[in-house]
Amino acid sequence: MTDTPKPAHPAPLHLGQTSALPASPEAAVLDYVPNPRAGSLYMVRFAAPEFTSLCPVTGQPDFAHLVIDYAPGETIVESKSLKLFLGSFRNHCGFHEDVTVGIGQRLFSEMKPQWLRIGGYWYPRGGIPIDVFWQSGPVPQGLWAPDQGVSGYRGRG
Repeated sequence: MTDTPKPAHPAPLHLGQTSALPASPEAAVLDYVPNPRAGSLYMVRFAAPEFTSLCPVTGQPDFAHLVIDYAPGETIVESKSLKLFLGSFRNHCGFHEDVTVGIGQRLFSEMKPQWLRIGGYWYPRGGIPIDVFWQSGPVPQGLWAPDQGVSGYRGRG
C-alpha cells in the first residue's frame, strides 16, 4: 500500500456545500485556503454590519457592526465559513470585549496572517455605546490600512 500525499490545505468544508449554522462559536470550523497572492502585501476587509450576540447578564440581543481587516500570510479565510462562525454568536452570551477580542484572536491564531485588526462598533446597551478594538501588532510597513469607516454612535442627533 502506498501513502498518498496529504494536500497542504484540506478542501474547504463549507464552500459549495449546504452548511448548518454552528451551535456555538467553539463548534464552528473556519476554513482556510491558500493565499492566491502569497508573498504580496495587501489587506482584506470583511464587514458584518448586522452582527448579533447575547448579553451575558440579561440574555437580550446585542448588535454590532464588525470590521475585520487582515494582511494574509500563507492562507486566507474562506468567507462562507467566516459568515457561519460569526452567525454562531447569535445564541452566544458574551460581553462586547470578550466577543470582539475573541474573534480577532481566534482568526489570528488559526490563519496566521501577517497582521489583523478588528473593530467592534456596538450599538448602545443601557444608553452607552461600546466600541472595542484589537490588533495583532503594528501595521506592517508599506501596508495600506485605511480607516474602518464606521462613525462613532451619534443616536438621532
